[in-house]
Amino acid sequence: MHDVEVIESVEAAAAVLDPVRARLLGELAVPDSAAGLAARVGITRQKINYHLKALETHGLLELVEERRHGGITERVLRATAASYVVSPAAVSAAAADPDSNGDHLSAGYLVALAGRLVREVGALARRAGASGKGLPTLTIDTQIGFRSAADRAAFADDLTAAVLDLAARYHHDDGRPHRLVVAAHPLVEENR
Repeated sequence: MHDVEVIESVEAAAAVLDPVRARLLGELAVPDSAAGLAARVGITRQKINYHLKALETHGLLELVEERRHGGITERVLRATAASYVVSPAAVSAAAADPDSNGDHLSAGYLVALAGRLVREVGALARRAGASGKGLPTLTIDTQIGFRSAADRAAFADDLTAAVLDLAARYHHDDGRPHRLVVAAHPLVEENR
């Protein structure tokens, strides 16, 4: 089971966004059969089977084992990932494109950039998984509290200078290209 799987097809996205199927995927972090799921979630086994077939068709479930009970075969399935993210590639023509937004300080640009990041890393992770190789990535995630807009602006200037210096120091025209994205946004305040 993968930690996160990026969904790129429209059909798979529609399947996983259905509330019943999304719940079943969550339940199938632990392998189970349709009969076991029916008892846990309170939906008939026939309806569970219908939804499981749709999820399996889109590669969101994998067969763990088959158990024989007399003349009946019970299939035990599990989700292919602990969680799923829908790639902007699933909406292709309507997907936000960071290259079409000139305002690099706008929320729209940041969202488009995040979408591109999901699309690109999802494709790379699939290729790496298919070849049995790891995918080298680097992620830095932290929080910072700015006392003022002036502090935030000074931080942005210092960070920009530091990143440009590091990029100039380690960049080689004949090296393998990597994308570096640095983003900042206010934290979402949780309802208390």
